[in-house]
Amino acid sequence: MSKKIRIAQFGLGPIGLSCLKLLARKSWVEVVGGIDIRPELIGEDLAELTGEPALKSAKIYESFEELVTKQPVDAVLHTAGSRAAISLQQMQPMLEKGIAVVSSCEELLYPALRAPEETAQADALCQQTGARVLGTGVNPGFVLDVLPACLSGVCASVSGVYGERIVDATTRRQPLQKKIGSGMEPDAFRRLGAEGKAGHAGFKESLMLIANALGWEVGTITETIDAIVADHRISTDYFSVEVGQAAGLHQIVEAETAEGLSIHLDLKMYLDAPNPHDTLRLDSEPPIEATISNGVAGDIATVAALVNAVPRLLDARPGVRLMTDLSLPRCFS
Repeated sequence: MSKKIRIAQFGLGPIGLSCLKLLARKSWVEVVGGIDIRPELIGEDLAELTGEPALKSAKIYESFEELVTKQPVDAVLHTAGSRAAISLQQMQPMLEKGIAVVSSCEELLYPALRAPEETAQADALCQQTGARVLGTGVNPGFVLDVLPACLSGVCASVSGVYGERIVDATTRRQPLQKKIGSGMEPDAFRRLGAEGKAGHAGFKESLMLIANALGWEVGTITETIDAIVADHRISTDYFSVEVGQAAGLHQIVEAETAEGLSIHLDLKMYLDAPNPHDTLRLDSEPPIEATISNGVAGDIATVAALVNAVPRLLDARPGVRLMTDLSLPRCFS
């Protein structure tokens, strides 16, 4: 790239900090600052927070509005939540300035599913200002949605999509181990899942992205969430789980079209999960089946997905974009 892309980081939690560390390694990036509401961070430089000397000149600001008065910005990485409506509200000042925003917000993978009005409003604003919005990541954002859509590109026809992801959560970050219910009583986790207060966010959005890519109109999406119960004592850096407590989750989403075309996605994410892997199978002509041994390691891959999306989003048309609207995912060194 002939000109460096000026990027700010919104949200300085674990994923945000990892984004900054990867951005510091990219020759095509100039990190211009970070945004976080914690008072103790305001005014500090990002080098102290990340241990990356290359970020010494980049400061932490309380808001995007304050940052943009001090630094020009081309794009923002947004890592501050899972709900589309809330994230789009946070992005409003960025979109008004015509900025491209790449977000880890799971519901932004297919935002019109849960936030249709907010998505339409954000898209209209983007058309006026030249801004762009994209939700991406590993899952949702690649493994169980973008990848099966890509595999369908060599098929004469597709009648069904099956995706399976088994994740050993033992080595993953604390917030993820918490959200899958580690150490909870199984019935308590099941109640939270039934109330929509627990589980893997963005799973229905993955299904909708596949359906949209294939041109399918699916009916009701069925989602089930259950606890996976520990059959042995498990200790991680963050949790101690006894026999009989929840070690993680088993979550399924599925839907069909009126013609019987089907999508079924199955996720098991739990501590000490044996044989982690990602498997995709298309009922298609020709039949397609692919397995990634050990699975795609979520944390670093999520960060890479966000960073690698920036140049592609800047090349896309203004608006609220889907991963399937952009050019082929690839690594930008």
